[in-house]
Amino acid sequence: MKFVFLLGDAAVGKMTVGQELAKITELRLFHNHHMIEPVLEIFGTFDGKTINDLREVIFRNFAASNQYGMIFTYLMAFDMPSDWEYLEHVKEIFAPSGTEFYYVELIAPQEIRLERNATENRLKHKPSKRDIAISNQRLIKDDQNHRCVSYEGEIPFEPYLRIENSNKSAEEVAWLIKKTFEL
Repeated sequence: MKFVFLLGDAAVGKMTVGQELAKITELRLFHNHHMIEPVLEIFGTFDGKTINDLREVIFRNFAASNQYGMIFTYLMAFDMPSDWEYLEHVKEIFAPSGTEFYYVELIAPQEIRLERNATENRLKHKPSKRDIAISNQRLIKDDQNHRCVSYEGEIPFEPYLRIENSNKSAEEVAWLIKKTFEL
């Protein structure tokens, strides 16, 4: 099995790149908001424990399946030890089945991400982002409170690909990932 961690800051394009990568490979996309949105709808608030519990079920059952592989998008705060631990936890779930792991970090400046925060595709798949003013405030606040771009050489995982995607389409980025990792 193959597992692609698609990491990056808010609105950097993780889901959209993941959608394009899923189209050109046999990988299945599991973007962060697949679990966030239903929990918000049902609970009326963000419930991290429930979101993580649901992800856990998906990961365990997928790891036990005969699927080719998964793309998982994750807003990574590189300054948070818990985010590093979470990546390791997900790897532990998939490792027993001989999974090959790949790491992609997408980066783009805040002004580009604020533009992307209001795209039709994002708003279609992430209802919680539809109040653009609040979503923009959250993005800016997250940028102030966390470091969601890695330092040069900080990522210890291989294979790893860092892509500055400000001037690249999601399709271009997906093809670059596919070719680099031979997916």
